Amino acid sequence: MVLETQNNPNQEYYDVVIIGAGAAGLMCGIEAGNRGRKVLIIDHANRVGKKILISGGGRCNFTNLGASPDDYESQNPYFCISALKSYTPDDFIYLVDSHNIPYYEKKLGQLFCQGTSREIVNMLITECDRSGAKIELDCNVQEVQLLNRYHVTVNDRLIQSDSLVMATGGASIPQMGSTKFTYQIAQQFGVPVTEIRPGLVPLTFSGPRLEFCKNLAGLSIPSIVSSNSYQFEESILFTHKGISGPAILQISSHWREKKPITIDLLPHFDLLSHLKSERSLHPRSALTTLLSRQLPRNFVKALSGTYLPDRPINTLSDKHIDSVATKLKKWDLYPSGTEGYRTAEVSLGGVDTSNLSSRTMEANDIPGLYFIGEAVDVTGPLGGYNFQWAWASGFAAGQYV
Repeated sequence: MVLETQNNPNQEYYDVVIIGAGAAGLMCGIEAGNRGRKVLIIDHANRVGKKILISGGGRCNFTNLGASPDDYESQNPYFCISALKSYTPDDFIYLVDSHNIPYYEKKLGQLFCQGTSREIVNMLITECDRSGAKIELDCNVQEVQLLNRYHVTVNDRLIQSDSLVMATGGASIPQMGSTKFTYQIAQQFGVPVTEIRPGLVPLTFSGPRLEFCKNLAGLSIPSIVSSNSYQFEESILFTHKGISGPAILQISSHWREKKPITIDLLPHFDLLSHLKSERSLHPRSALTTLLSRQLPRNFVKALSGTYLPDRPINTLSDKHIDSVATKLKKWDLYPSGTEGYRTAEVSLGGVDTSNLSSRTMEANDIPGLYFIGEAVDVTGPLGGYNFQWAWASGFAAGQYV
């Protein structure tokens, strides 16, 4: 589409404008540029890929070897299949290898840079340069309109494009510059947005439970945590606000308010049989002494008296021992809430996928408008899955913008 005013020196024209210089936006820009499209990537931040830089403790857990469509949550669980099959973890690893970036598998298929996250950002910037995609920072988007083209007003200058890609991410970690801007643009153009809430986030408590957690702050225990028919085997970590750690972050995406989480503090260990055996072998040993051989001593001490009887095990009946085993193998807790977007790894929900093409990420009823990355209602678990969705959705859109 060419405007009669295209030669106006006060106006700028691009085939594609991408709002958001994060993982998805950069990938989309690279692919569109490689197709010969004239691309502009803009961001209100003063650095490219700010969330990439802080990810993985500064080492960037850039993908997961086992990432597959079955791992992702969405109101339409089939939506992510096309993109994730078109751009796999192996595809991104090939790109990383081509830049000679050393990496390692930490656990469970999680790949991290041996160096820093900056290597991934530099790789993406280099690829943008090679493809001709232009990046501009400190860009304040004042208005977006669809006339005969997309009209984007940035820092009081007008930029026009045939295609507009929204890649500003979700609302998580606002201190890094995250906003709900993509959701606002979606609603402006009549594209529905599902319920938005923090995901992969620590859980908080109040009252006596909070004091219990505070007293154990910094203590980590390998556990299985379950809620709402989901379960994850990782460590939990007590904090001054409640409980965090990988298992808690994972379950937080499935936990709902006023519902419990259940923690197995001794995974794959038959505590009931063990305690009955100990009662026969060491009848005068205190229950807390025996439990301290299986669990951290300060944790057992915190439980004693209130939650556990602090007396010799031979004074406990089968019923008492069964109760102790149940408390430690099926410890029910009722969180009061989460720490919110401030510490959430991702935003759950997003732009409704029923209004997007799963092949191209384009809005069904608005030609040239695309939504990619975290702002779309597709969320993966902890461990590189959400980066893989960013790469895959950005790649998908980049083939068509």
